Amino acid sequence: MSIESSPASIHRSFARQLRSWFFTGLVVFGPVAVTAYIAWFVVNTIDNWVKPLLPQSLSPDGWLPFHVPGLGVLIAVVGLTVLGFLAANIIGRSVVGFSEAMLDRTPVVRGVYKGLKQVFETVFSQSGSQFRKVGLVEFPVKGSWSIVFLSSDPGSVMARALPGDKPMVSVFMPCTPNPTTGFFFYIAADDIVELTITADEAAKLIMSAGLIQPEGAGQLAAMAEAARLARAPAG
Repeated sequence: MSIESSPASIHRSFARQLRSWFFTGLVVFGPVAVTAYIAWFVVNTIDNWVKPLLPQSLSPDGWLPFHVPGLGVLIAVVGLTVLGFLAANIIGRSVVGFSEAMLDRTPVVRGVYKGLKQVFETVFSQSGSQFRKVGLVEFPVKGSWSIVFLSSDPGSVMARALPGDKPMVSVFMPCTPNPTTGFFFYIAADDIVELTITADEAAKLIMSAGLIQPEGAGQLAAMAEAARLARAPAG
């Protein structure tokens, strides 16, 4: 019997095959399971918020023998859509303006409300360019490049306080693997290499620590190298 066909060799080959099958199944099932869990958690959370506001006689759980998930989500979506419709007309704008005026006269609350309103208007704006662009900046050392999300130009107060005459841009540099944490800073627009990838592709690249490369990722290194050569002092 040859060494290749010995029982030990066959056992190792079968073990490697089992391990390969296991990791293949994990790769296929893992994202589906995590996505389903997150979706189920969000649906249940919204249901628990909305259903207590619904009369028991109108709740399907009161007259059906099984639980109906997602009813709270449906009610929330319809309610927010109707609220947006009402707020878009003259009467709705008057009511919203009156409510904001009342909140503006309330200490502590007005600061929290204004800050949250600016965040929501920035994040959910359909016409704004905040976080729609992705770029590269030379960080943390010379010759190395990090991905940043381009935000907006500095406000008048910050623009006057920033030194230099170059146009500045506010950017957010997320950390790996949690892109919700990172660094916010102002940088000269000339020092940013804008990329053609989307914000979603950049987020996947950051969260995966470079394992999930966007399409055309080979251009990233070329663009960074071109920027480095352009800024290098003439020799």
